[in-house]
Amino acid sequence: MFASLGRYVVKHPWQVIAAWIVAAIAIVSLAPSLPNSSDESDFLPRHYESIKAADIQQSAFPAAFTPSMIAVFQREDGKPLTAADSAKINSFAAQLSGKKIENIQQVIPAPPSPKKLVQTLLFKTPEQTQSNYQKLNDSAQQVRDALGPMVKGSDLKVGTTGSLAQSLDQQKASGNSDAIIGIATILLIIVLLLVIFRSPIIAFLPIVLIGIVSQVANGLIGFAAKGFGLKADSSINQLLIVVLFGVGTDYILFLMFRYRERLRAGEDPKQAMVSAVTRVGEAIASAAGVVIIAFLAMTLSTLGMLKAMGPSLAIAVAVTLLAGLTLVPAVVSLLGTKVFWPSKAWQHEPTGARYAAIGRSLARRPAMYAGVSGVIMLALAISALGFKPTFDLSGSSMPKTAESVVALQDLERDMPAGATNPTDVFVQADQPLDKAAMASYKDKLAAVDGVGQVADPKYSKDGRTADFSVVLKASPESDAALNTVSGPLRDAAHQNAPPQAKAYVGGITSVYVDIKAAMNRDYAVVFPVAAVLIMIVLGLLLRSLVAPWYLMVSVGLGFLATLGATTLIFQGIQGESGLMFMLPLIMYMFVVALGTDYNILMVARLREEAQEGLSPRDAAAIAIRHAGPTIGAAGLILAGSFGSLMLAGNSLLSSMGFALASGIVMAAFLMATIFTPALTALIGAKAWWPGHQGDTRADAGPGGDELREQVGAPV
Repeated sequence: MFASLGRYVVKHPWQVIAAWIVAAIAIVSLAPSLPNSSDESDFLPRHYESIKAADIQQSAFPAAFTPSMIAVFQREDGKPLTAADSAKINSFAAQLSGKKIENIQQVIPAPPSPKKLVQTLLFKTPEQTQSNYQKLNDSAQQVRDALGPMVKGSDLKVGTTGSLAQSLDQQKASGNSDAIIGIATILLIIVLLLVIFRSPIIAFLPIVLIGIVSQVANGLIGFAAKGFGLKADSSINQLLIVVLFGVGTDYILFLMFRYRERLRAGEDPKQAMVSAVTRVGEAIASAAGVVIIAFLAMTLSTLGMLKAMGPSLAIAVAVTLLAGLTLVPAVVSLLGTKVFWPSKAWQHEPTGARYAAIGRSLARRPAMYAGVSGVIMLALAISALGFKPTFDLSGSSMPKTAESVVALQDLERDMPAGATNPTDVFVQADQPLDKAAMASYKDKLAAVDGVGQVADPKYSKDGRTADFSVVLKASPESDAALNTVSGPLRDAAHQNAPPQAKAYVGGITSVYVDIKAAMNRDYAVVFPVAAVLIMIVLGLLLRSLVAPWYLMVSVGLGFLATLGATTLIFQGIQGESGLMFMLPLIMYMFVVALGTDYNILMVARLREEAQEGLSPRDAAAIAIRHAGPTIGAAGLILAGSFGSLMLAGNSLLSSMGFALASGIVMAAFLMATIFTPALTALIGAKAWWPGHQGDTRADAGPGGDELREQVGAPV
């Protein structure tokens, strides 16, 4: 199959290139735009309590809102606010409303805090989405600019907090981080490819070709989103860039290294490309199949964002695979050896290569290499037990001196931390509620440990629904708040509801509680299903029932080691309270899925050498010598691409960048290059059972090219 494909592409390169150009133009011009949604009902299934509560709020209290921005006033001297101060703050609300700042729908003055140390103005704005993100941030900045002159010359000072203020501060903290990350990724790919191949053509080839592929992938995702009703999350576009450049560059490297190897073996350029597609095509297709399966397994998630993200990323990988097996060979076959210009290094086999030395050493002592690399990963994996998820994404993505952070601390001087985003408890019945019973119900909610205060209930027009605004003592996204809502508050709300009535706990903290429960369910379903499917792909590729088992153990150990290393660095050494709650899932998408690519490339080469008659140890030496540089280069580029996230300047992206980069480094240099070939050498011919086990020669130790000459294999 791959031989036929390679012959056709090399024989008709212009047809292949023209087909890609025509397809790209047609898809880009006709594809619908990618939809976006930030509605919680698109993120969580409707059977979760927080979503039911949101539905009740929309139907029974359509005018209700949670302030997206809060102006916190206090005296400069720290003393309680006077009646004159309070009156002046109330007048600021009218002044701000009169300025008619875009997107500021309402400014509501709140009464002073219990000890009168702070007083707030509450701002109502449209819900923030990807499409209005920048406009709302601009409006928030206009509010800040207007508040400054208002308090100037008075005894008051003011700061703003809330979700919109945090969004503005996050944008300021990141600055031009998106552009910096993108430029750093492209420059890194170019520089590393220049160092590896010493050719500007190869260095810029992935950038140009992946640029075309990305447009095709985006268009196909748009068609899929419209046809199947997928709701795309705002993070998909950024993830697509990482996936396309990371996976695409890897596949191009796999092909170019094998193409160069066949040229050195004496084949002419066109035959060398046919041989490269033939020999590496199955490995690339299997590697892409593993990634696609891993992404498609996300459709089993209960979270709407992940159900949409999985197919989107799978489409991107599938398009990249097709380009790697058709477009790239077509372009390179036209260029021939000029693709390496001006370098002549491709003509000569490198001598004294580090990977050759590693291969010979590992072949002599596979047990030592397997033991040491396994112990290193196991030791790091133990640290994963300390992983603590956090939902405080805003606090971990901006400096402590940011205005929204300081204003929140000021607010907490005299009000519970949960005042920025109260929790709502809704009581609903088929008939009007007894207000006396609701007063008793309020007292029981207020008695819950972790609750700061409970407001008097608001009733719907028909009197059948009551809304209790509950302010938690802890910040809405904190572990303490999640524990309060998931346990005692929901228990109290449900158990004390009047007969024939039902209670629902809503608000952002309740949403976080349900997301946490949904993700725990997904970890128990998505991961095992993906593992089984990946093992099936490995079994079909290797024609073996043995190898897939220890390969998946290797990948799982690498995953846990990466999570443990990240936990150790950021929670243990840097003292972070926790790591992003979605980090294990993101690592699964990239470290496990993409890291398995390197295992597949190495084990496919091990099997190829075994089929040529080499003993297990000799096969390991030769496989490391030839596949090691490919895996190392691909891993270095991909790790560098992920590592560029650490340039964003906040701990959230720094921890994500470190986790992904270290995971890829571990997968490429420790797992695929050391641990897997060492285990394969130890297991021997049984690794390929019941498929080809080879008529191996006596294991007299590896001898490089001389050994290959002895068994009749090409040097």
